[in-house]
Amino acid sequence: MMLRRRALVAATATLALPAAARAQAWRPSRPIRAIVPFTAGGPTDVLTRMMSDPVQAALGQPLVVENRTGAGGSIGADLVAKAAPDGHTILVNDSAHGVAPALIARLPYDPVTDFAGIGVLVFAPLILSVNARVPANNLQELLALMRAQPGRLNMATTGVGGPVHIAAEILRTTAGVQMEMVHYRGGAPAALAVVGGEAQMTILSASASLEHIRAGTMKAIALTVERRNALLPEVPTPSEAGLPGFVFENWRVAAAPAATPAPILAALSAAFQAGLAQNRERLAALGEELRPGFDTPEAVRAFLRGQVDQSVAVLRAAGVRPE
Repeated sequence: MMLRRRALVAATATLALPAAARAQAWRPSRPIRAIVPFTAGGPTDVLTRMMSDPVQAALGQPLVVENRTGAGGSIGADLVAKAAPDGHTILVNDSAHGVAPALIARLPYDPVTDFAGIGVLVFAPLILSVNARVPANNLQELLALMRAQPGRLNMATTGVGGPVHIAAEILRTTAGVQMEMVHYRGGAPAALAVVGGEAQMTILSASASLEHIRAGTMKAIALTVERRNALLPEVPTPSEAGLPGFVFENWRVAAAPAATPAPILAALSAAFQAGLAQNRERLAALGEELRPGFDTPEAVRAFLRGQVDQSVAVLRAAGVRPE
């Protein structure tokens, strides 16, 4: 009887602990599946794999990356939205998560309400680049080439609804040009398509394109943010290149199914924040920027709602309708 009474007292005390203290007590019972809805080797995949060792150190179980590609990231996102909310299946996605409702009709999940935020992990500019043989060395020369050959140049994207797709739509509508969208399953194959000449241009993250730019097989034309990047200090911003409306910032988010308990979310968030801090220099070398204030479910939800609203407004104004 005494043992039962002590056990009851201990259990009651545990329940009475603040959420932060209970979060420290949560540990996964098996490896955590991190669903990345893009191919291996792309920037979202690379970032997620950086988190593997820090997450294991913090939580005692490995973070196992599983690439579930297709439909602009929505296949992988749908898998996580419908997973058990026990902390063992999470999503790491990019800006495609906020664009999906604007491009995909009958989306089988809500990108805001069907997820609980772990954190907005990094922010990154995209880089408009062209195949080395394209006869354009700056944005105005590229736009002139596109206007002279409307619809003849191919834009390699990371898939329907991905960040390259929406950045390309902003370029198309802002500059009044036409291009053919060719969709690939991630940043790595999109970059290789431009290097190989299957496509003439793309708008990728530094982590997906920097190697090819430095090798001279791709030419960087312009950034998509209004601040130069230390990795490519010579590449102009949209305003400097003469097209100030061509602005789009990529980001990456980690999220769990909506009903995941707060202590689990707090433990996952703390583990990811530790991983980001440990890899700060590596991320900076890839053009990825860390920003405080995006590591709670409330902050992530507000951020995602704003991104969804912005994407829908941009694409509707461009005449793009969900398909």
